[in-house]
Amino acid sequence: MNKRHEVLFTQLEGYRSEILGVLENVTEVDAEWVPRNFNNNIRWNLGHIYLDQYLWIQAVTKEVGDVPEPFHTWFGYGTSPTDFTPETPSFEELKSLLKEQPAQIKAKYGERLEEEFPPTEMGMHTIEQVLIRTIFHEGMHLQTILDLKKCR
Repeated sequence: MNKRHEVLFTQLEGYRSEILGVLENVTEVDAEWVPRNFNNNIRWNLGHIYLDQYLWIQAVTKEVGDVPEPFHTWFGYGTSPTDFTPETPSFEELKSLLKEQPAQIKAKYGERLEEEFPPTEMGMHTIEQVLIRTIFHEGMHLQTILDLKKCR
């Protein structure tokens, strides 16, 4: 793995650690709360971050994804906590999944970051480009989580 890719994974791990750090004092009750004028809660945002990263990798590679199918119905675009079922991962389970995800992606895709695929609708054609996009997306959801925490 070249230096640029090592830096990318260091950034992915660092930003993920930042999100997990923001959650240190968040309770299960806090994670479930949907404030007025918000569509989702902290728990939903965590599941969405986890799902989004794999969905974009799948979008570019066209390979079967690493996420169980129900994640789409709980955390996909346009969903909300009203879509949760008793099987939906808990706040604690989602934190654990998010903590493990960067290492899993690195192990599975770390040597394939520059492999060329047909471009997605956003023009991305490598896993490296996807990870850059998902890091940006994760930052947007970090801000939403911070906003949700302020409302509590």
